[in-house]
Amino acid sequence: MTQAASTLDTLPRGTDLIAALLGRFGLELACVDDGNPIPGSYWGDPEAGLVGDRLYAKRETPLHSILHEACHWICMDPIRRERVHTDVGGDDAEENAVCYLQVLLADAIPGLGRERLFAEMDAWGYSFRLGSTKGWFEQDAEDARLWLSGHGLIDPLGRPTWRVRQSPRPPYT
Repeated sequence: MTQAASTLDTLPRGTDLIAALLGRFGLELACVDDGNPIPGSYWGDPEAGLVGDRLYAKRETPLHSILHEACHWICMDPIRRERVHTDVGGDDAEENAVCYLQVLLADAIPGLGRERLFAEMDAWGYSFRLGSTKGWFEQDAEDARLWLSGHGLIDPLGRPTWRVRQSPRPPYT
């Protein structure tokens, strides 16, 4: 039996907690009323949506979706971040970095954490060469760590810097 996905409703102070986390990056959480579609949602309800500097979600939006879209926004260069509407674009390297960063940010959310996020990502259908999100994160994600480090999004110890990407490519290329 799989565990139900964590949502804004499953967290103590759910909306406030997520809004504060996203706000550290300059991203605003906009809550959508039941019965209304989620603006900027690529996959449709209940998945999170991005339009400019707003991340849209409902009470039943899975936290892995909120974190994933937020991490896309964090990992975008400034031009894409300013223009984003629904389709986040990016390449495979950025996608891997997004997945890695969402795991790191899950640890900053009481009631979620990386272990629960691993299970939820696997249940949703994220796929990695090693067969699980946890296996990929622990054994096969060096490219994602290097990408995040190169853009100043994680520190040398692998912790989030709470900054957004500032340049189209790492300063060392």
